Amino acid sequence: MKKTRLAVLTPDPADPTYGARITPPTAHYVALFERFGIEAFAHPWTEGPPRDAAGALAGLVWGYHFRLDAFEALMSAWPASLPLINPPNVLLWNARKTYLQALGAAGVSIIPTLTPKVCDAAFLQGAFDALDADELVVKPLVSAGSHQTFRVRRDDDLAEKLTGSPPHGRMIQPFLNAVAGEGELSAFFFDGVFSHAVRKQAADGDFRVQPQFGARLSAMQPTDDMLAVARSALAAAPDGLLYARIDMVRDAAGVLRLMELEAIEPDLYFEFAPDAGDAFGRAVLNRLGIG
Repeated sequence: MKKTRLAVLTPDPADPTYGARITPPTAHYVALFERFGIEAFAHPWTEGPPRDAAGALAGLVWGYHFRLDAFEALMSAWPASLPLINPPNVLLWNARKTYLQALGAAGVSIIPTLTPKVCDAAFLQGAFDALDADELVVKPLVSAGSHQTFRVRRDDDLAEKLTGSPPHGRMIQPFLNAVAGEGELSAFFFDGVFSHAVRKQAADGDFRVQPQFGARLSAMQPTDDMLAVARSALAAAPDGLLYARIDMVRDAAGVLRLMELEAIEPDLYFEFAPDAGDAFGRAVLNRLGIG
């Protein structure tokens, strides 16, 4: 009997930045869905929608932020007959970090965020006062993995910090000291149901919480305010969201703030999930109508 096939969208294997990293995470998805009798296989997102698949999973579309026009065109033309997880409307919404301001307008507790049309040294200087902060974090408006993300202080050479302008603009947030203490707190939800939580603590002297920068990750029990912030963000997100990593950090007053809602290609840290990701697998199968 022929197995149901699920395409895992990946970068082009020839991509010099990501090509060599595709195999391990794809193999993990292959093993996960094999437990459910589903054949998962890699398919480069740069080649368009896959054929002969019951659906596609967008969780490894690394590099989309370098080819945003191509990625948005793919999402806009995605065939309705081929389920995509997360769906195109969610991925288009999540690609530009202006979604944070939309969530804030909906009442979600976000880190105050500026997304100026022009982020020059003069604007950045004024941002310290606008955000009541002595230190800021500046990121591309379309980015992943802390690419071109930096911290800046009032007495820094702001013009020097702003070299290499990203093509889609920048976002600015106050730097929150809890990143270097309690850490960034992440809650994982699959089809609206909480799965697990992870604490991410930056290496000494750093602020980035990705493992490639030496960050320490550990499983944790979610606090009530973590779940409350996460659920308010999910409620304000577009319909169709199946998987999400919701990153939060406390401000100086101890209030938990949403830093990011990652719905495109977040690491889901299944190694910290009590069921090793089975809840995710079941949610995907249910969305495909084969659960």
